[in-house]
Amino acid sequence: MESLTNETFPADPSTQAEAGGTLILALPKGRILAELGPVLARAGIHPAADYADEDSRRLRFETNHPGLDVVRVRPFDVATFVAHGAAQIGVCGADVLMEFDYDQIYAPLDLGIGRCRVSVAEPRESSGRDVAAASRITVATKYPAIAQRHFAQKGVQAEVVHLNGAMELAPSLGLSRVIVDLVQTGSTLKANGLVETEVIAHVTSRLIVNRTALKTRPEAISAWLARFRAALAERDAR
Repeated sequence: MESLTNETFPADPSTQAEAGGTLILALPKGRILAELGPVLARAGIHPAADYADEDSRRLRFETNHPGLDVVRVRPFDVATFVAHGAAQIGVCGADVLMEFDYDQIYAPLDLGIGRCRVSVAEPRESSGRDVAAASRITVATKYPAIAQRHFAQKGVQAEVVHLNGAMELAPSLGLSRVIVDLVQTGSTLKANGLVETEVIAHVTSRLIVNRTALKTRPEAISAWLARFRAALAERDAR
């Protein structure tokens, strides 16, 4: 797959970055990293070979651009790194942006990858009950803010049991009545006797930018945004 050339753009982002030092691009570990590979390549970004190796002990990687390094962190942490200025640019799911709602993050581009949804799921045998009829409900989730907002809109108080994984076990072990989790195919829910009863939001991965960095280093960051926009346009035209 051919990547975009520097001639496609009015300026090379690497030269723009020199005055303010190296820009940091925060990327999420896991399945999104593989989907992101072709987008990075089309944008002309080629990190060190071991950046995609989950066994690599390194967390920061140089790229073919002297003014740009990549850091590989947990998906939930990408937004925090960017919001606090540790990274100026990042890629994270819309679910993370919904959960944290950081004022310092600007999300200008939908990358159209990592498609999934944030959903409510519950045991198959109780799925016919009207959740809105209850005044209170226990919810196991790693998305406490999303869950509480969703049920508050129904007039239901959500008592959140905060878990970072294995949400599907919570209803069968009496930890919660329902779960709110990220769903891609639904196969894990089915394997654990759960059914998806509501979709709260459809999710894709977004390119995010620190607002302060965009103001203080507009040329460098705008140049990278232009590269990503062109990469998406080239991909979607095929």
